[in-house]
Amino acid sequence: MSDTVKYLLEESRIPKRWYNIMADLPAPLPPVLHPGTKQPVGPDDLAPLFPMALIAQEVTQEREVEIPEPVREIYKQWRPSPLFRARRLEKALQTPAKIYYKYEGVSPAGSHKPNTAVAQAFYNKEAGVKKITTETGAGQWGSSLAFAGALFGIEVKVFMVRVSYNQKPYRRALMETYGAQCIPSPSPETQSGRAILAKNKEHPGSLGIAISEAVEVAATHDDTKYALGSVLNHVLMHQTVVGQEAMAQLEMAGDYPDVLVGCTGGGSNFAGLAFPFLGAQLRGGKKVRVVAIEPAACPSLTRGKYAYDFGDTGHLTPLVKMHTLGSTFTPPGFHAGGLRYHGMAPLVSHCKELGLLEARAYHQKAVFEAGVQFARTEGILPAPEANHAVKGAIDEALRCREEGKSRTILFNLCGHGHFDMQAYMDYFSGKLVDQHYDEAELAMALAGLPSVPIAA
Repeated sequence: MSDTVKYLLEESRIPKRWYNIMADLPAPLPPVLHPGTKQPVGPDDLAPLFPMALIAQEVTQEREVEIPEPVREIYKQWRPSPLFRARRLEKALQTPAKIYYKYEGVSPAGSHKPNTAVAQAFYNKEAGVKKITTETGAGQWGSSLAFAGALFGIEVKVFMVRVSYNQKPYRRALMETYGAQCIPSPSPETQSGRAILAKNKEHPGSLGIAISEAVEVAATHDDTKYALGSVLNHVLMHQTVVGQEAMAQLEMAGDYPDVLVGCTGGGSNFAGLAFPFLGAQLRGGKKVRVVAIEPAACPSLTRGKYAYDFGDTGHLTPLVKMHTLGSTFTPPGFHAGGLRYHGMAPLVSHCKELGLLEARAYHQKAVFEAGVQFARTEGILPAPEANHAVKGAIDEALRCREEGKSRTILFNLCGHGHFDMQAYMDYFSGKLVDQHYDEAELAMALAGLPSVPIAA
């Protein structure tokens, strides 16, 4: 078979539509509320931040949304991403389980994030937007939006959580290489940032604070929109190319997962893998166990409260119902910066409330141990965030060994760790320690949740 034919066959496997799980859920998602009126928001309320095409995707109940051809054309650079079976890891674990992983580190930015960054940049370009602001934790999202902005000729300004800005200089350099401006948050550039710095000039920052800064800039400049890398419905929907491809690839292998595992911070890579499988289950297909793995130092699903809360620290965003640690909660500066968010995606939270998934939390030393074992058997160095999924998959495989049962396990290896070598150096030198959140700060943050009528 010629290389051209092989390429065309691969290209045909790129999904033509994103999947929207809201069409199949047994109960509707609680509405997004205006923080002032506590009434459901309308398109006009979101228009200062997002182009109308993305607002329409945020609220649609349609099961499928067509992927624009210019977006699919860019996807061809790395999609379909490979699905591997981790045979050497299976052998090292002496498990009867079959372990598969979908590898998203093959994208130009090194993670799953371009799946939505390219789409969001496309819709902003179509709307005539010249500038986009955003936030980033570990830098994977900031790198991806910077990449997408370069493709579509859009200026990108990234507010990067200060502790990650200092920990991960190469991520910052990648953003700047793509042409984006990267600013440590909290910063003196915004009212939100200045208010935080006035109280603590050495504040390590948080995703909630960085979101406030990015939203403030977008809301106060007519030529600027805002883009979010996780949490929102349209972002999770864009990521479903991951799960759809995995379903097709496993079908080619004559297999189907019994257990799905994904790391969770805001919820996008987890949802991207899990939602297509959950949708098939909800439509009468095979039941799967779905396990969300989060950091013990920022455990929104396992320790947070399911309630309405702001998506940002400065309270500039609408209210969404999610598992939250409180919008003012600042997690410790552990290395998985992409998982340091106070809330979980409303759709992921809703699925947990419906009993469609379970959640587990791990400390960082254990997940780095798992990541090193994966690298030494499979050869790919995972990002600190992805190490949580690796640890979850390993534990599921060991459970199979203990029970003497063969199960098929699938997890999303959402990004490589090539820009995270300092974290691995800290691990090998013994400097990487398990960090614990402040119980008193958590209690205070949860006590400050906004008051919303029960009917909401």
